[in-house]
Amino acid sequence: MKKPWPAVFGICLIMVLQQSRTIAAAQMPTAGDYTSSIGIRLVRIEPGSFMMGSPEGGDFDERPVHKVNITRPFYMAVTEVTNEQYEQFDPSHKNMRGQYDLSKGPDEAVIYVSWNDAVKFCAWLSQKEGLAYRLPTEAEWEYACRAGTSTAYNTGNELPEEYYKNQQAEAYPKPVDLTVAKTPANRWGLYDMHGNVEEWCSDWYGPYEGFEQTDPTGRADGDFMVTRGGSHNTETTYLRSANRQGTVPEDKHWLIGFRIVLGEPPETEPLPVPGPQLWGRNVRQQQHHWFDGQDAGKPYFKGPRNYVKIPPNSNGPLWSRHNHQPAITACPNGDLLAIWYTTTSERGRNLAVAASRLRRGSEDWEPAAPFWDAPDRNDHGSSLLWDKRDNTIYHFNGLSTSGTWANLALLTRKSTDNGATWSKARIINPIHAYRRQVIAGPFITREGYFIVTCDAVPGGSGGSAIHVSRDGGITWRDPGEGRVKPEFAAGKTGAWIAGIHTGCTQLMDGSLLAFGRGDSIDGKMPRSISTDMGENWTYSASDFNPIGGGQRLVLLRLKEGPLFFASFARDMTITDAAGQFRVVKGLFGALSFDEGRTWPVRRLITDDKAEHKAKSSDAHEFTMSPTSAEPGGYMAGTQAPDGVIHLISSWNHYAFNLAWLKTPMPAARP
Repeated sequence: MKKPWPAVFGICLIMVLQQSRTIAAAQMPTAGDYTSSIGIRLVRIEPGSFMMGSPEGGDFDERPVHKVNITRPFYMAVTEVTNEQYEQFDPSHKNMRGQYDLSKGPDEAVIYVSWNDAVKFCAWLSQKEGLAYRLPTEAEWEYACRAGTSTAYNTGNELPEEYYKNQQAEAYPKPVDLTVAKTPANRWGLYDMHGNVEEWCSDWYGPYEGFEQTDPTGRADGDFMVTRGGSHNTETTYLRSANRQGTVPEDKHWLIGFRIVLGEPPETEPLPVPGPQLWGRNVRQQQHHWFDGQDAGKPYFKGPRNYVKIPPNSNGPLWSRHNHQPAITACPNGDLLAIWYTTTSERGRNLAVAASRLRRGSEDWEPAAPFWDAPDRNDHGSSLLWDKRDNTIYHFNGLSTSGTWANLALLTRKSTDNGATWSKARIINPIHAYRRQVIAGPFITREGYFIVTCDAVPGGSGGSAIHVSRDGGITWRDPGEGRVKPEFAAGKTGAWIAGIHTGCTQLMDGSLLAFGRGDSIDGKMPRSISTDMGENWTYSASDFNPIGGGQRLVLLRLKEGPLFFASFARDMTITDAAGQFRVVKGLFGALSFDEGRTWPVRRLITDDKAEHKAKSSDAHEFTMSPTSAEPGGYMAGTQAPDGVIHLISSWNHYAFNLAWLKTPMPAARP
C-alpha cells in the first residue's frame, strides 16, 4: 500500500506521478548531480544504512534508536527552495517577502509555505519535467543530513558558529540573512541541513519503533507533518540531525521552508496509526440520563480529588514538573473529560496537552495520557465546549511557531463520540500573533454564537480578546483585532476585555459580562460589559479583589438561573451557619441573582473538615480547613445537565451543586 496523500490534492498528485513513472524510468539522471529546469541543483544520494534517532541525550520522540536501510538512490536538492524558484510556481508569493524583514532576496530560502503548498510545488515541477519530484521522507532527510556521521550534528557534537543565525529562542524573529549555501556543505554536498529554515518532510509524525526498517515512510496518518533541520532564531539543540519537529499541514510561518528530492517515492507500507490513548479507549456511547436519582435540593459536595496523575520524574511525552491551565467538559455519556498543559517550562517547546477521563460511576480520574502535542511547538492554551444541540464536543487550542505563547495561531477540532476520537485540526485564525492564547470557558450564546476567549497579550496583564463564530464554528472573527489597546478605567470604553485569563458569559438582556485578572480598577478586579457582542466594552470596578500569578477565575451561567463566580480571596468576611462573621482565605464561589450587580452568596470551596494538609498546583502543599481553601490554581469549570458544578484547579477537582453553595459554612467550634 502506498503512503496516502491528503485528499485535497492527493488524487491529482498521484495521477501526475503515475503519468511520470514510465518517463522517469528512462530519464532519471545517473550522474553525480542534476539541475532542474528552474535551476534547482540536486546531488545523488547513494543507498546505505544508518542508525536513526538519538540516545538518552535527545528528546523522548527520538527514541528508540533504530537501524534504517535506504535501498534506492535518490537526488536531493543541495539547498532549500529559494524565493526565485518557488515564485515560478506561485508568483503571488512575492507579496510574502520581507515580513519581519526576512527572506527578501531571490536567493533566500522561501518561507511562509505550508506542507500543502510544498507538495503542490513538487507536483507542478513533476508535471513540468516528467520526473518524480517530491518531499523527502523523514528517514531520507536524516540519512542525507548525517552523511555518514553519528554525532549530534554532521559537524560533530557541536555546531560551529558560522552556522549561527541568531540561534536563540525568540517570540518574534530578529532579521537574519536566509540566503542559501552561505555555510559549509556536509560531506555529501548538501547545504543548510542545520538551520536557515525548517524543512517539510513527507511523513506524518508519530512515535518511533525499535525494529530495523527499510525505506520507512512514517505513519499512515496523524495530526502533524514532520519538519527537520531547525531554523534561524531557534536554539541550537533543535538543529541536531535527529531532532524532530512538525505542525499541521496548512500551517505556515517565518521558520519553515522546504527542499525537494528527485526519485520515485518508497513503496514501503507506512506504519499503522498508534492505538487510542487511555482517555479514548472503550468510551461508552450510550446517552446518559443525567437526572436519574438526582435530588437538586440536597446539598452535594465532593473533593478535592486529584486529576493530574503523571508518574514522578516523567520527561516526555508527559512531564511531572509543571501541569497547569486546564479545561473541563461533561460528555453526553456522563463522563467528564479534562485537558491541561504539561511541560517543564511554560516558555518551552516541549509544552504539550494532556488529558484524563472520569468515567461515569467512577470515583477516580484515570492516569493522564497525551492529548495534543505539535512536536517541538508550544501548544499554549486549551478549552473544551460541549454543544448540546448535536452532542459535538469542540477542542480549541493555540499553536506556536516555537517555544512561546506570544505568536500563536488558533485552531479547533471536534468529536462526535464523547471525546473518544477527534477530527483533524482546522486553523481558524492562521496568523501567528497575539490574541490567540486560548482560555478555558467557551460558551454558546442564546443566538447560537460560539464565543472563545483568549489572552490578547503575552504578559500578566493587559486585556483579553474574544473570537466569535455566528455560523456554528465555520467562520470566526475577533472584533478587537487591529484596534488600539484601550485604557482600563471606570467609565471608559474600548474593544478589549479588561484583564487577562478572563471569564465571560451572557446576561439575560443579551449583553456579555467578563471579569479579568492582572489589571485593576479602583483597587478591584475589572468588570467589562459589551452590548454589541464584543465590538465595544465598558469598564467598571467589580466587588472582588484582584488576583495575580498562578490564579485564574471562572464565570458561568448556571442552568438554574444565577451567575456563578469562582476566584481567590486573601481575607474575606462571610457569615457562618450560626450567623457569626468569619474571615476566610483561598478559593471561593459566589452567586449573583441580579445579573452580576451584587453577589450576596459567598462560600469557601473546601471540604469543611478540620485543618489538614492538601495539595495544590504541581503538588505543593497547603492547609485546608473550614476557613482556608486552595490558595491558587488556574480554575476551569462546567455545569453538567444534572446541575452539578465541576470546578478544577491546576491539581484538584471539586464537585458541588447550587444547594451546597447556598449552605452557609459550618459554625465555629467552641
